[in-house]
Amino acid sequence: MLQCEQGPCLDCYRDGEPVSVADLHAEEAKWPQFVPTAVDAGFRSVHALPMHLQGVRLGALGLFGTEIGALNGADLELGQALADVASIALIANQTSVNHLRLTQQLQTALDSRVVLEQAKGQLAQVGNVTMAHAFEALRRYARDHNERLSVVAQNVVTRELTGELVLEHAKRKGVSVA
Repeated sequence: MLQCEQGPCLDCYRDGEPVSVADLHAEEAKWPQFVPTAVDAGFRSVHALPMHLQGVRLGALGLFGTEIGALNGADLELGQALADVASIALIANQTSVNHLRLTQQLQTALDSRVVLEQAKGQLAQVGNVTMAHAFEALRRYARDHNERLSVVAQNVVTRELTGELVLEHAKRKGVSVA
């Protein structure tokens, strides 16, 4: 029912407070798009409970009823407990997603570093140069050919690009590779 951009759940989310509507028809003036849509879907009451954790608003849990009526105190407490559990689950899921993303980024960086070290080693051996000079040659080639350093290193390792060519390019550009 978010398509209406109004209603008890959005009010609950905005204000951070529960919103109970025992009879939707009584609130049609307040939410002229939401109420007819909810009633057409078979709902007669809505109770929206805030989802928050450590002071951060995460959303609202909507409890939609097919009959007119308010929730009693025990039902509201149970509903809020459910909203709290859902909030914790959302945060736990986001933490897990963030952890996975960080792990993938670190693995990619490590893989790129390994390939770069392999390429430097190949250039050092082919040209009888230091690892530092090999790195400078790779960097210059990448810059002059508008390529990422990791791509150039990968191409050297897979022999799509020869070490001799990279070193010769660096020499022509004035990079010290002695």
